[in-house]
Amino acid sequence: MRRFFNDGMTVLFQGDSVTDCGRDRSIASGMDCMGNGYPKIFAEIYNTLFPDNKVTFVNRGVSGNRTNHLLDRYEEDFKAVNPDFISIMIGINNTWRNFDGHEDYCSAERFENEYEELLSKIKADMPDAKILIIEPFAFTAHPERNTWQEDLDSKRDAAKRLAFKYADWYIPMYEILTEASETEFDMYDLSADGVHPAPLGHSVIATEILKTLEII
Repeated sequence: MRRFFNDGMTVLFQGDSVTDCGRDRSIASGMDCMGNGYPKIFAEIYNTLFPDNKVTFVNRGVSGNRTNHLLDRYEEDFKAVNPDFISIMIGINNTWRNFDGHEDYCSAERFENEYEELLSKIKADMPDAKILIIEPFAFTAHPERNTWQEDLDSKRDAAKRLAFKYADWYIPMYEILTEASETEFDMYDLSADGVHPAPLGHSVIATEILKTLEII
């Protein structure tokens, strides 16, 4: 195992409900603000491996968010936090809202433009911050999500292009979770509705981050 973060660093998790996962918004940082999903699991494992570390973990995911919402929240929930490391998982609502009668349609081009604007701001204001982009995912084999494939693929492709341009790491989470559902676990054990991870799904995500950063 490898101690990845230096003491005094701030680690920010950003995204939608998958990241939010019931976090306590009245608390700015620390384990009590981490919610019950992969950010908390990641932080708990890191703190267990390195109990004497002095790293601040922050979760600012907001349920229902799309890329435009991250831009709206940039000053308060990115720049003001001033993180040394940023994990971003965003995009599933950019697809979902296209299928539930939402009036504000989001094309792949719009998604990519908004995401790139966000990443450009981060690079300009926090040039030393390391960025991890996690691919948006849904189980398109799920009966309620089986019309999403083309739209979601276009957002995944955009996220990958932007990761190569702006990020330090990229996790192909759609591919990882899909493979896990086909080889190791039942899809419904990973996510009952095909979008929001079950506890097992969150554990898979946290483990992949730890492996990507070569902490384990």
